Amino acid sequence: MTRVKTGVRAVGAVLVAVLGVTAGLTGCSSTGGKRAEDARKAAAAGGKAAVNTPRWTFGMVTHSGDGDTFWDIVQNGAKQAAVKDNINFLYAHDDEAQQQAQLVDSYIDKKVDGIIVSLAKPDAMKGALARAKKAGIPVITVNSGSAESKEFGALTHIGQDETIAGEAVGEELNKRGKKKALCILHEQGNVGHEQRCEGAKKTFDGKLQNLYVTGTNMPDVQSSIEARLQTDKSIDAVVTLGAPFADTAVKAADSAGSKAEVDTFDLNEKVAAGLKSGDLGFAVDQQPYLQGYQAVDLLWLYKYNADVLGGGKPVLTGPQIVTKDQADELEDYAIRGTR
Repeated sequence: MTRVKTGVRAVGAVLVAVLGVTAGLTGCSSTGGKRAEDARKAAAAGGKAAVNTPRWTFGMVTHSGDGDTFWDIVQNGAKQAAVKDNINFLYAHDDEAQQQAQLVDSYIDKKVDGIIVSLAKPDAMKGALARAKKAGIPVITVNSGSAESKEFGALTHIGQDETIAGEAVGEELNKRGKKKALCILHEQGNVGHEQRCEGAKKTFDGKLQNLYVTGTNMPDVQSSIEARLQTDKSIDAVVTLGAPFADTAVKAADSAGSKAEVDTFDLNEKVAAGLKSGDLGFAVDQQPYLQGYQAVDLLWLYKYNADVLGGGKPVLTGPQIVTKDQADELEDYAIRGTR
């Protein structure tokens, strides 16, 4: 592990940068869309490093498919932290587990200084993480794989406990008086998705059914949900497991003539607008920006100071139930790509 001495000036710069970001976030919600747009432009412009540590290279590899806005938000957080920490940030993704493992191997071959990886299909990733550990490359897991992270040799896991998040959904459905819910799984084999639906089933007083759809084919997603709602009018809630699928579920319910409430995991600009308009009932936010930001920041802290957070337990970024009451404030942050 490389250790670098930094002076008071570097520490002061970090404090100034953190205070500046905090002030920007605090002021945004009260000034509406213009401030959000200004903040988004400023974020895109990058910035200067707040430290004088070496320019280490960190690589992130996720199980994202093409066009998944959730991972855009994760990247936004990671890139902002990389600028602050003087990190050369690399990103790659593949929704096929074997391909994701090969991408991790490619970063190992490049001798990166740290790796961030999601474990949606942990069994396929175990060997790649073992190779990273053998090469002396520290690893942090994000989003999926909290149960396997420590076993696979990662420093820590950043994300939400998927079972706990699912349980929160079941409890919220109870509060809303729902009796029969449909849980939409858009990626077969993703253990986190299974845990979400199982968690919801555990706490939901009504009946919950799983519906598997092909998440890479939105017309198929819509037709599958629509068909189920047409054949079962007793379904009064539809829960999607990702923000991009919420709007599709709303369209499916409308086409089926169903009055089922659509709720979703994760937050983005469309979801915030849907909550605000009443098209969506609630969302479960796991703060993806924070997952990306903290992953880079914690790797930097480990390289600089051997710091590790969590004490062997995951560092939780969620779940947070978001409703219409919070939508107006969060919409500004969602528009700029940080929520």
